[in-house]
Amino acid sequence: MKNTTKAIHTPYQRRDAYDALQMPVYHTLAYEFDDADVMADAFCGRTDAPDYSRVLNPTVTHFEQRIASLTGAKEVSAFTSGMAAISAMLFSAASAGKNIISSRHLFGNTYLLLTRTMARYGVEARLTDLTDPKAVKALVDDNTCCIFLESVTNPQTEVADVRVLADIAHSHGIPLIADTTMIPFTQFDGRALGLDFQVVSTTKYVSGGATSLGGVIIDYGNFPEISTFIKKDSVFNFGGYMTPHAAYMQTLGLETLDVRYERQAASALKLARMLVQTPGVVTVGYPGLESHPQHKVFKEQYGDAAGAMLTFDLESEDACKSFINGLKLIHRATNLFDNRTLAIHPASTIFGPLTQEQRDAMDVKDTTIRLSVGLEDPEDLFADIIQALEQ
Repeated sequence: MKNTTKAIHTPYQRRDAYDALQMPVYHTLAYEFDDADVMADAFCGRTDAPDYSRVLNPTVTHFEQRIASLTGAKEVSAFTSGMAAISAMLFSAASAGKNIISSRHLFGNTYLLLTRTMARYGVEARLTDLTDPKAVKALVDDNTCCIFLESVTNPQTEVADVRVLADIAHSHGIPLIADTTMIPFTQFDGRALGLDFQVVSTTKYVSGGATSLGGVIIDYGNFPEISTFIKKDSVFNFGGYMTPHAAYMQTLGLETLDVRYERQAASALKLARMLVQTPGVVTVGYPGLESHPQHKVFKEQYGDAAGAMLTFDLESEDACKSFINGLKLIHRATNLFDNRTLAIHPASTIFGPLTQEQRDAMDVKDTTIRLSVGLEDPEDLFADIIQALEQ
């Protein structure tokens, strides 16, 4: 079956008591067992029966199985948010004395997780240019536990060559981990690219219009010891398991994921091309543009549709704030891949808590606007952009 069919027709783990076409929301904490032995088997993981909804719930399990069906993953683990998934993944791969190689171009909270939170536990972050294989190789040593990247960096729109990074990682016996939130996992084969794990904020494309928070780890089974830690330690001991209601909403979102993505990506490309020709717009960042420095690499890895996030630079920070204030249709809000189009000034908001020195090192410019393109007509969106620029 093709992915659009799998997203709808992945079978239930067990037949529903009422033969419901949509997996019900199992809003329950505890489960009844026939006898003591059956109960012990469930708690010790010898069966797939749920024991307690903090660590296993039928609605969440079905959501995980749908994603496994769509990606070919050996295991999928669902969490309460994208950051919960990233934290669980990196703490599962690392330990005191180890180092993680990653990019200077990271989402704000991921940057702080690596450089501040994990540093407290003896894990070193080695940040470099992941588009430079020599720079990456120079940092790998016996204490390197993984290489971590973002498929498209936010908001720099940088795209690293995954196959090159996979060769480096695997030649040293370590996993390549990618946050692939920016491009839906239905659009490319992560395992074929050389990824060992993907982390995804399902709050974004998957949820279906920002209906709920969530995140997943997609595990291809290449590093069993990390896989075991994710399931037995991260899920059980960190307490970040996805809620059944979020899993229900995001299962619905999976069913329309590709349809929405195709529309949003097409609108983003149209807007990017129009913005390139717009007076007052200095530069446009979008991997779908042939002028983008990693356009070829992006297309080879992720296909023709280049996502629903684009950035553009204006002449000054004051111009950016004036533009944001002048919007009438586009919403002034954070998040990505809502059904509504959203605009934000990353430097003063998402990256606002960082110092100017840190923002400069991460190439987060004071002149950048980030646009998350929704399902509205692109002509209407462009008209709102023009009137805001004129103000």
